[in-house]
Amino acid sequence: MDQIRNIFYRKKGDAGPASDYASVRDENMPFALEEDDRSSYCSSVREGDLEEAAGCAEFSWLEYSIFVLIGIAMLWAWNMFMAAAPYFQVRFAQDKSILAIFQSTIISVSTCTNLAAMLILTNIQYSASYPFRIYTALVINVVVFSLLTASTSVFLHAYPGAYLLFLVSMVAGSAWACGLLQNGAFAYAASFGRPEYTQAIMTGQGIAGVLPPLAQMLTVLVFSPSPGPGSDNAEPHSADPDYDGVAKAGTAAFYYFLTAVIISVVTKIAFQPLMRRHDRIVENRMATALSESLASIEDAERAARKVVSLKTLFFKLHWHALAVYTCFVVTMFFPVLTLKVLSVHQSTENALLQPPAFIPLAFLFWNLGDLLGRVSTIRRVPEILHRRPVLLWAFSVARVAFLPLYFLCNIGGRGALVNSDLFYLLLIQLPFGLSSGWLGSTAMMTAGEWVSDGEREAAGGFMGLCLVAGLATGSFLSFSVSHL
Repeated sequence: MDQIRNIFYRKKGDAGPASDYASVRDENMPFALEEDDRSSYCSSVREGDLEEAAGCAEFSWLEYSIFVLIGIAMLWAWNMFMAAAPYFQVRFAQDKSILAIFQSTIISVSTCTNLAAMLILTNIQYSASYPFRIYTALVINVVVFSLLTASTSVFLHAYPGAYLLFLVSMVAGSAWACGLLQNGAFAYAASFGRPEYTQAIMTGQGIAGVLPPLAQMLTVLVFSPSPGPGSDNAEPHSADPDYDGVAKAGTAAFYYFLTAVIISVVTKIAFQPLMRRHDRIVENRMATALSESLASIEDAERAARKVVSLKTLFFKLHWHALAVYTCFVVTMFFPVLTLKVLSVHQSTENALLQPPAFIPLAFLFWNLGDLLGRVSTIRRVPEILHRRPVLLWAFSVARVAFLPLYFLCNIGGRGALVNSDLFYLLLIQLPFGLSSGWLGSTAMMTAGEWVSDGEREAAGGFMGLCLVAGLATGSFLSFSVSHL
C-alpha cells in the first residue's frame, strides 16, 4: 500500500530510486520565490556553477511580449480554419457528404500532420536549430495564407471536391509549420530558464483563439447579408450555392485570411531581437564553461544540450504528459460540436443569431474562456500542483463531464432541452474553454521543474509533442459526433 501511495503522492525531494526524477527546483530553490527572493538567490550562485545560473536568466517584459506574439502566430492558423467554418460551408454547400465531414477532416489532417512533424523534430535534439524552425514555420504560414487569401477571389466555380483537396493541402502545410513552431518555440522558451516565457506562449495561443472568431463574426456582419426568418438555418447558406453566394462569403473570408499573413510577417520581424538576446545569454553561459573556442552560438548551445530519450522524459514527466494529452483529447470535441449548435432564436431577424455569426460567437466564448485560463496561470500556481502533478491528470479526466452538456442545446436546429443561448455560451462554452486553458498552461509550466537544466529544451519539445498527440487523438474521436 505504501508503494502505491508513493506512486501517486511522490514528493519532489523524496530519496530513493525515484529521486533522480524528482523536481530539480525543490533542490535548488524554494517554491514560489518572489522576484526579490529570486534576485537574491541568483546573486548568491557561484560564478562557475552554470547549471544553477542557467535557471536565473533575467526576466524581460519585452521578451515575454515577443513570446506572446509567437504563441499568437503558432495557433492563429489553426483557429482561423476553425473560425472560417461558415465560409467553408458555403464552398461545400453543393455536396452534402463533404459538408457533413469537412470540419472533422480539417481537424484530422491538421493534427496528424502536426503530430508527424513533432515526432520527427522531437527525435532530432542535438543538431536542432530552434530559431531556424521558428523562422521557417513563419515563412510557410505566409505562403499558405497568401494562397488562401487569393482563393477567396479566384476559382470560385471550383467543384467542392477540388476545393476540399486544395483546402486539405493548405491545412497540411499550415500544420507542418505549426509543428515546427511548437517544437521550436517551447524548446526555445525553456532554454531561457524562465517558466514565465512558456506561459507567455500559452497566453499567445489563447489570444489567437479569441481574435479569429471575433474577426470572422464582425466581417460576416459587415459584408454578408443576413438571411430572413424563413431561411433554412440548419444548413447555413445551403440554399444559395451559386457563384454570387460564394463571392459574397469570400469577401469576408478575404480579410481574415489576410490577417494571418500579417500576423506571421510581424512575428518574423519581432523575433529578430529575441534571437540576439538569446545569443548573448548563451555566450555568457558558455564563457566560463568551455575553455576551447567554439565556431558559433549553435555550437555552444549543443555543447550544453543533453539528448534525452522520449522514454526517459515520459518517466520523469508522466503525470504532466498525461494531463496535457487527456486535456486536449477532450478539448478536440468542441470544434465539431460548436459548429452544430445553433441559436434557439435563429428564426428572428437578428443577424448575430444567424449561424454565420452565431457559430463564430460560440467559438469566441470558448476561446475567451481559454484565454482567461491561460492568463490566470501567470499568478502563483497552487503549491500542491507542483508537488502532486497527478491532480492535474485527474482534473483533465473530469473535463469529460462537459461533453454531455452539448446535447442539452440546439444541435442541428432540432430544438434544445435547455432553451437558452446564455446557458450554452456562459455555462458550457466559457467554462469548458477556461478549464482547458488553465490546465494546459499549468501542466506545461510546471513540467520544467521536474527535469535538470540541460534537459529543459528536450522537455519543452516533449510536452509540445504530448499536446499535439492529444489533439490528434481527439480529432479522430470527434468523427463520432460529426453526423449528429
